[in-house]
Amino acid sequence: MADHPLWQFNVGSHSAVNFDRMLEAVVQRGGHVAAQKFQAWRSLVQAGKSGSDLDQLAKVNSFFNRQISFVDDVTVWGQVDYWATPLETLGQGRGDCEDYVIAKYFTLRHIGISPDRLRLVYVRARAGTGDAVAAQAHMVLAYYAQPDAEPLVLDNLISDIRTASRRPDLVPVYSFNNEGVFSGSPGVPDVKIGGIGRLSRWEDLLRRARAEGFE
Repeated sequence: MADHPLWQFNVGSHSAVNFDRMLEAVVQRGGHVAAQKFQAWRSLVQAGKSGSDLDQLAKVNSFFNRQISFVDDVTVWGQVDYWATPLETLGQGRGDCEDYVIAKYFTLRHIGISPDRLRLVYVRARAGTGDAVAAQAHMVLAYYAQPDAEPLVLDNLISDIRTASRRPDLVPVYSFNNEGVFSGSPGVPDVKIGGIGRLSRWEDLLRRARAEGFE
């Protein structure tokens, strides 16, 4: 699994967060309760800056897996597929797999993880055994210590962070970050298939996140 082309590495860009703009947006959206959740997230970010990458990955993964309850978009947003900003997810306290990944991605970037080490990966997750095996659409976050390193996978389905080779249940389909969308197939090098405009939900999410204070 680790040598699958779609687990391969891509270079991204740096980002920063304006806390004042974010807090204002949170208060307007969810009031006092949402502001408390934001402050807990802010404390996580500030404390995380002094740790190693692995420490940061573990803390952020655990924070969102504990703080957010898995609920589908129809229930939360009244839409079949809505990609929430981190502040929207914190304010709701609920979200689906994309929302977990997006929140972890932006949080790790601000903590200090270089964005060129992170990629959001759309996968097919296999569940069951024998004739009962089924595959469902899912999303995880991949971290690369080095460009040629085997990635670590952050997932809301399991609590621990594992290498890609220890997640044979996940089959990568495509991946993306702020630099673009990437695809490939077994035996073929990873290739960029377009800019973020090729993935309209991601482009829209980045626009809304910038409006909230993410740069």
